[in-house]
Amino acid sequence: IVQRTGIRQRHLVADGESSATLATEASRRALDDAGMAPDLIDLIVCATVSPDMLLPSTACFVQEALGATDVPAFDVSAACSGFVYALATANGFISQGLYRRILVIGVDTLSRFADFSDRGSCILFGDGAGAAVIEATDRPDRGVRYLKLGADGKGWDYICMPAGGSRKPATAETVAAGEHFIKMRGRDVYKFAVEKMAFLLEDAMAACNLSVDDIDMVIPHQVNQRIIESATEKVNFPMDKVYVNIERYGNTSGASIPLALDEARRNGQLGSGATVLMVAFGAGLTWGGAVVGL
Repeated sequence: IVQRTGIRQRHLVADGESSATLATEASRRALDDAGMAPDLIDLIVCATVSPDMLLPSTACFVQEALGATDVPAFDVSAACSGFVYALATANGFISQGLYRRILVIGVDTLSRFADFSDRGSCILFGDGAGAAVIEATDRPDRGVRYLKLGADGKGWDYICMPAGGSRKPATAETVAAGEHFIKMRGRDVYKFAVEKMAFLLEDAMAACNLSVDDIDMVIPHQVNQRIIESATEKVNFPMDKVYVNIERYGNTSGASIPLALDEARRNGQLGSGATVLMVAFGAGLTWGGAVVGL
């Protein structure tokens, strides 16, 4: 496992825990870090593909737990690209002047949907949540400087959960066949992730006229150590500027980028004024990149 993925340790939810409970805790920490009370938030956007229920949204459970009364809340479903998609959504609302302060969450508990008899996939997924408070700013060196989102539905079966939706509702037969577990075409996912990470690195730097020296840190979706190394090598980007913590958390899907961002800030590797490049790719197939000035 370590040789092929770089993963040494993962964290799994316990009985009584869920995506909503993890997201609530991450949100409280983000609000405390921002010095902001829940009632000052204008909107909650939660990126997840492992909601507590198909309805209502996990964001509504978080809103209730935080006591953020009447604050609009909804989920975004873009798998491992979810946090970047949610960030883009929040940026759009702020840019249009509709909201000023938005809580953006990435959370997934994919261990609940992993087939632990499938050693090709179950060893990858850990559970986690991360959150950030996004606020309007007038400073040109801060905030979102670049966004790129993409999708290719032709690759939907690279990573999917066949049953449980309206296409194939849950039955005794779908449960017996294991169709409520994550199915993954590992080699195809590997090629896709390397290609998209390399593309996003080059595109973001070109679009923002940035050199390697201008970027303080790249925070990629923590998909696989070998994928990250292969993509950076492909575009000659130094690994010492790429934040990797997959060895301690595994692939936490939509939570991986905000988890890494928070960890890098708290351990002193990122401070105010830093330029961060985020890249993500996941089921859908989806991908997304962002350049953010902290």
